Amino acid sequence: MNVPLIDPFARAIEYLRVSVTDRCDFRCVYCMSENMTFLPKKELLTLEELDRLCSAFIRLGVKKLRITGGEPLVRRDIMTFFRSMSRHLDSGALRELTLTTNGSQLARFADDLYAAGIRRVNVSLDTLDDEKFAKITRWGRLNQVLNGIDAAQKAGLRIKINTVALKGFNEDELFTLTDWCAARDIDLTFIEVMPMGDLGNEDRLGQYWALDDLRGRLAERFALTDLPDNTGGPARYVRLEETGQKIGFITPLTHNFCESCNRVRITCTGEIYTCLGQEGHSDLRGPLRASEADADLEQAIHAAIALKPKGHDFDYSRQQIDGQVSRHMSHTGG
Repeated sequence: MNVPLIDPFARAIEYLRVSVTDRCDFRCVYCMSENMTFLPKKELLTLEELDRLCSAFIRLGVKKLRITGGEPLVRRDIMTFFRSMSRHLDSGALRELTLTTNGSQLARFADDLYAAGIRRVNVSLDTLDDEKFAKITRWGRLNQVLNGIDAAQKAGLRIKINTVALKGFNEDELFTLTDWCAARDIDLTFIEVMPMGDLGNEDRLGQYWALDDLRGRLAERFALTDLPDNTGGPARYVRLEETGQKIGFITPLTHNFCESCNRVRITCTGEIYTCLGQEGHSDLRGPLRASEADADLEQAIHAAIALKPKGHDFDYSRQQIDGQVSRHMSHTGG
């Protein structure tokens, strides 16, 4: 009988986020540099290795699997992986298989994703303004994303929009985004910008828009009711009584959410990060490739979970960036 994954703080690990590629067709300013050097193919886990790794975690108690990138849908033959993983949904071992995407490829893959058992998709979207969208993504086209969202909803996928709150960038779109989502029966979650990666010309402190302030602005127009929804993740939710929609707030800076963290992340090279906001990681690619049997792999997974920290150190409160981690968000998985 497989021993479940329990970290040193008695948190059961039931949620796994796996990056299948570091590549993306956008270059969002808070996620990666404009001129990225991507990993050689030999360093990436193959689709078969990703399947084997995810299946090991599912045997050890993971119930929710989210596929990320980079942009996961630019990985060649990625639907082969999704179709294979759907067997765990059919068996009941996996409760949910989902992904986070920039939406650029949804028009192409929406029907296939639904057929593979996916029912919910998170789409990263920070603005509904064409020019601002091109600026924030550097390479993106807004219409392509909006068409993808339409295709996903038509296919039967439930959409949640993830919006990074950026001071001086999308403050003026708070109600535009909220109203747009309400009109389409789409949930919306706002995220505080996190100090990750080589900041270069990006002023993280200048970009930082505290969600306490954002929530206060929403409360000027809507009646907000706190919801008890808690998936073990970082989001806290309210319902806007006038529209009935659910709004989430992910606040790693203003309110540390670590006490209920039930997740770990795997990079596309097989590194496990047990905390998004810490540099500590362990290698799973080595034991994965060392043997066709899974005993060493499962032992390595347990050893990594035993090192999971209590929480991260992100902090802007002293008007300086504390707790910054050097890797880009695209490396860990969005």
